[in-house]
Amino acid sequence: MPEALLETNLAGWPAPKRGKVRDVYPVGDDRLLIVTTDRISAFDCVLASGIPGKGRVLTQMSLFWFELLRDLVPNHLISADVRDVPGLSPADQARLEGRIMYAHKCAMIDVECVARGYLVGSGWKDYRQTQAICGIPLPAGLLDGSRLPEPIFTPATKAVTGHDENVSYEHVVANVGVELADRLKTLTLAIYARAAAYAESRGIILADTKFEFGFVGDQLTLADEVLTPDSSRFWPRDTWQPGGPQLSFDKQYVRNYLETLDWNKQYPAPRLPADVAERTGEKYREAYRILTGLTL
Repeated sequence: MPEALLETNLAGWPAPKRGKVRDVYPVGDDRLLIVTTDRISAFDCVLASGIPGKGRVLTQMSLFWFELLRDLVPNHLISADVRDVPGLSPADQARLEGRIMYAHKCAMIDVECVARGYLVGSGWKDYRQTQAICGIPLPAGLLDGSRLPEPIFTPATKAVTGHDENVSYEHVVANVGVELADRLKTLTLAIYARAAAYAESRGIILADTKFEFGFVGDQLTLADEVLTPDSSRFWPRDTWQPGGPQLSFDKQYVRNYLETLDWNKQYPAPRLPADVAERTGEKYREAYRILTGLTL
């Protein structure tokens, strides 16, 4: 198995801002170089080992969706070609091929824009307690994995550390105003509808997903990763059965392994055995292949 790229330090560049998965470098005042590493997080901890090639899958999948959605919403991408990034050494160009976005710097909106078409995850947890998600009432009798009567917008706060917290639509209105809140809700559900219909045509259920938006000048812009196994739940349509956990194309395989350990879900996080890392990488690549018809 090839070695995972866990962090970058580019020759002649300042140290990046490191997120859970991405290393972000400023390029001048208004552009960014976003490098998707092979780091993987679970239970809000970055694990001690990565998934080789995962960063390339996430980047290439985002690029695929950006193209599919380009008539619906502008995005932050300038180029995904390492040769277009000024000041990148030949060695770093070779190392980062396929895993970068050279992008406009956005004034980000402090809201996670989540669309849900199925009841799962924190939505299922909220439903069991209140029969609602983010204040949206739902019918009685739904199960873990049930399809919702219609997709819903369930925003969340963006946490620097720890879990994002589901909030009501009214909370978003109070923070960004009525007009922008309505635009975020409408656009989130429109993107979800298109992506879910496309995924369905490929035999995959898009259970839920989250988007991030910002402004480039006065233009509302889709940013960050889009419709990847890290930001979305993808399920095989032919195995979907409400009433419990679903087979998935995301990092659930890693979560399931970690649940077998005597680990308190705090740092330091454990390493993954080679077979778990390999199997997880296969699930990411399988999702990319099925959705795009391409291989990496």
